[in-house]
Amino acid sequence: MATVTIRYWAAAKEAAGVAEEICEANSLAELMTKITRNRETLATVVKRSSFLVDGDPVGRRAHEEVLLGDGVTVEVLPPFAGG
Repeated sequence: MATVTIRYWAAAKEAAGVAEEICEANSLAELMTKITRNRETLATVVKRSSFLVDGDPVGRRAHEEVLLGDGVTVEVLPPFAGG
């Protein structure tokens, strides 16, 4: 199991109640399941968010296919207003 740092931005940070946390998961899908368990507001924000894994955009790849290595950082980026 990989140890992963999750960084939350904007509305995701507010919904999570923390800016950063550590979790263990082997895929982005598994990570999303773990961090949203019993956190309905965060689950809603995560559904609309995009993700970076060590700075690389996940894009439209299936979260089950995004494998996480030990020590990676996943950033949760909710939609931002403005431009």
